[in-house]
Amino acid sequence: MNRMSISKQRTIIIVSFTLIPLLLLLTFAYYPALQLIHLSFTNWDGMSQEKEWVGWDNYAEVFNNPDIFGVFRHNLAYFFVGIVQNLFAIYFAVILKGKLRGRNLFRLLLFLPYILNGVAVAYLFGYVFDTTNGSLNTVLGGIGLPNDTSWLGMKSLVNYTLASIGFWRFMGFNMVIYLAALQSIPEDLYEASSIDGANGWQKFRFITLPNIYKIIELNLFLTVTGALEVFDLPFVLTTGGPAGASETFVMKIISTAFQFNNYGLASAMSVVLLLAVVAVLSVQRYFLNRGND
Repeated sequence: MNRMSISKQRTIIIVSFTLIPLLLLLTFAYYPALQLIHLSFTNWDGMSQEKEWVGWDNYAEVFNNPDIFGVFRHNLAYFFVGIVQNLFAIYFAVILKGKLRGRNLFRLLLFLPYILNGVAVAYLFGYVFDTTNGSLNTVLGGIGLPNDTSWLGMKSLVNYTLASIGFWRFMGFNMVIYLAALQSIPEDLYEASSIDGANGWQKFRFITLPNIYKIIELNLFLTVTGALEVFDLPFVLTTGGPAGASETFVMKIISTAFQFNNYGLASAMSVVLLLAVVAVLSVQRYFLNRGND
């Protein structure tokens, strides 16, 4: 009986620890997702009881309207800068793994921007990139370079300017992840390679990179999703300007839903964004795994 009682208790505990997270997942993730897909096939203003069924019309509008689907090109700047950010993160992780005096201080300084609030960071860089009184133009003028650049007012610069803020904010976070991966590599491998006459580049190429390959894949996953879903920086600093040049796809979704009360179209745009993330990550995973093989 005691054995049966213990067995039953164990079963109850296992079932409870399984069912509760599953119920939470179904309630706050899968059910809203199914509702989102359902709304994407309707014409709903967010208030009326009736939801007119329009079929695939919302999706046709997303793909055929360049003012909607074309906004994706604004996210490319965040993707390219994110790739460069990962390269710098690996570089600093390799340097700060070594026996460098004050390395803990440098690690802290690089990681600090990540813990700052996104809105606070946006307001901070609003002063940095200000055309007339900004610190960046002041420094450029002090060294004899043009100091009247409108960093947030030029269509050709605004997205890369905003992406550079993300570079500053998230590079330290990626660096810490790479640093943790580097510290898990046995030192015996490096010592053995030194005995065999390997130089620094050969150690990095044949020992470091293969051992942090999965971490690189993880950080690229975060980079891609972050580039496609960026919202806070352009919303606070430019509100999508100038003339919509910095409007991201997420900003377009929010304005479609809450400004124009077209929740059906906004839902379809959200589904398209989800599919875009899945597609890009699938392609990324395919090429990374093929290169690893």
